[in-house]
Amino acid sequence: MKTRIIFVFLILGMIVTLPVFAQSLITIKTNSNSYKEGDTVVISGNVSTIIVGTPITLQIFSQGNLVDVAQFNVAEDGSYSYTIIAEGPYWAKSGEYTVRASFGEDNVAETQFNFSPKSDVIATDIFEVDAGSYGTFDVNYSINGGTVKNMLIDKDIFALIVIIESENDGSITLEMPRDAFDAKKQDQTDDTFIIIIDGIEVPYQETVTNTNSRIITINFEEGDSDIEIIGTTIIPEFGTIAVMILAVGIITTIIVTKNRFQIPI
Repeated sequence: MKTRIIFVFLILGMIVTLPVFAQSLITIKTNSNSYKEGDTVVISGNVSTIIVGTPITLQIFSQGNLVDVAQFNVAEDGSYSYTIIAEGPYWAKSGEYTVRASFGEDNVAETQFNFSPKSDVIATDIFEVDAGSYGTFDVNYSINGGTVKNMLIDKDIFALIVIIESENDGSITLEMPRDAFDAKKQDQTDDTFIIIIDGIEVPYQETVTNTNSRIITINFEEGDSDIEIIGTTIIPEFGTIAVMILAVGIITTIIVTKNRFQIPI
């Protein structure tokens, strides 16, 4: 009777300790704690006991939704590694992602990392705009959801044209220097800009206005490319040297005219 009781306790002890052993059978880690869209995610780990003919099943979840799944065998030394590029239709939401590795029955390991799609990544830079004979002027900008390819002026319509490549819906914020580009009423008070994206007028938000610059934010949609910001004043086509040459030319003309027609001064 005592032998049976001892045997039962031994069996119960094995049942209780088995899940603990099983959970430590596999490990998992990633090569970083955070990724941006387009980054390479390397998932690796080890199994303490190789089960012949049993593959590892790898799953990646975002807020409970399956993002990616793969299945592969472990190496002879019990290690494994899986590489994936963080991009595609299922890599859409920012936040915490969970990686789950399963090996056989009840052998599961998990780890987490943070992910940011391009629409959440803000790029900040300064663009040097070519202003012809005037020289250049700088426009500070930040953009998410796309990249700035070029900025140029169209003096005929008093416009700053920003050419972007938009991978997602996003926005661009521009700090425009008043001495290069502005929108003024006849009484010299601030006027609103006209914003046109690919031929369609759109609204904008003006966040900061001071004596040196105006900061505006424009929302755009995936696929948009040309943003026209139309004001009322733009830097002259002639720079300081050109104006001096023009002034000399006017004075010379006056002198020639005086000599020819004997106009007294």
